[in-house]
Amino acid sequence: QSNNRTISMSATTQTPTASTVDGAALLANARGLYMTGIRDGKPEEAMATFIGDSYAQHSTGVPEGKAGFISFFAGDFLKRAKVRDIQIRKAFHEGNFCFVIAEQNINEGQSRWVTADLFRGDDNNQIVEHWDVIAAFEGKLPNGRTQVDGSSDVLDLDKTESNKALVKEMITNLLQEGGDTSNVAKYIAEEYLQHNRGVEDGRAAFEKLIKSDKKRVVLKVHKLIGQGNFVATLSHVTVEKEELAQVDLYRLENDKIVEHWEVAEPIPQGPQPNSGKF
Repeated sequence: QSNNRTISMSATTQTPTASTVDGAALLANARGLYMTGIRDGKPEEAMATFIGDSYAQHSTGVPEGKAGFISFFAGDFLKRAKVRDIQIRKAFHEGNFCFVIAEQNINEGQSRWVTADLFRGDDNNQIVEHWDVIAAFEGKLPNGRTQVDGSSDVLDLDKTESNKALVKEMITNLLQEGGDTSNVAKYIAEEYLQHNRGVEDGRAAFEKLIKSDKKRVVLKVHKLIGQGNFVATLSHVTVEKEELAQVDLYRLENDKIVEHWEVAEPIPQGPQPNSGKF
């Protein structure tokens, strides 16, 4: 990759704005959308209950708007996915955004998915925009963990801004081209826990990865939100020549990143039936 493809986050990243949104209520609506609209197979009821006057969609293959959601989930999806078990594994909110990681078990294990979602709310706590990234659930990883287990307790609420700043600086220096990779220990704890099959635990394994030819280069961070000890990003990344939409979730303790989750999918090419991946 060439340096001119690296994009400064300070100029391009969308972060939550101060608003009258009740974050807990917005998060409850996001859960409701999942459970009512998808698990219970009632997309019309979900749109009427949890969605605002408009609904911008960024989920691959799902058409724009309320009607697009209904047509997708009331049609062939319900015919194919007759049994739908959905568990919310991670959840937090900041400003007018909320974030979840969901585990979906379709037809009693016929297919299993991990979905990382971001939702934007209006001043009535209704959802008006949605982004997601979906990947296959891979079961137990070599380190004994999965893509969705690990800590989920939101702590250290007074450190939201400093933790977001540390993650932002880490991405700039360690994951974007032209950064300074000499001080990995400033950002990554020695006992760094990984929920990605392709990366071993520990700071040394992380450092080895970011200095390898197969590292993931972050071209642009589109979203960055956090609450307390958790920070999530939605980014456009490349691995070798593959273009991906990727959500990363970081947990921090004592001003270091101690745990990481990742969900990535190829960016769809050509015209899309909605507002595009980002």
